[in-house]
Amino acid sequence: MQASRARLFKEYKEVQREKSADPDIQLVCDDSNIFKWTALIKGPSETPYEGGVFQLAFAVPEQYPLQPPQVRFLTKIFHPNVHFKTGEICLDILKNAWSPAWTLQSVCRAIIALMAHPEPDSPLNCDSGMWTLFWYRLVEFISRYYPSVIMGIKS
Repeated sequence: MQASRARLFKEYKEVQREKSADPDIQLVCDDSNIFKWTALIKGPSETPYEGGVFQLAFAVPEQYPLQPPQVRFLTKIFHPNVHFKTGEICLDILKNAWSPAWTLQSVCRAIIALMAHPEPDSPLNCDSGMWTLFWYRLVEFISRYYPSVIMGIKS
């Protein structure tokens, strides 16, 4: 537990030092419990989430950084890899692909990347997953066949 406290304290100092380095992420440690953190992340540009601010809750285990933190959205979000009711996030680095090299800050960056590039093949929100897959396939279809139809080109 001492190692995890030391690591979290190091991350806390780094977050304080680099507050302006990443304007899309604001990480805050609970004053009374270093194992509880919250984050505000900005929705990625050119996505349906652009302009939004989303709150995350981190529950860091005593075995951190050997085990990943539990992270969930507190802000409701319609996304294929986020459970709509609980805010649970389906992201490999929070499960089997975790590495002690990850930090809470880099986890936030990975979540922002997931918001921009959902994985509809492994949805927690099936409705959103189906819509996302539908739109991907529609864009693929239009990209492939629309120029041929407009230009009168036959394949």
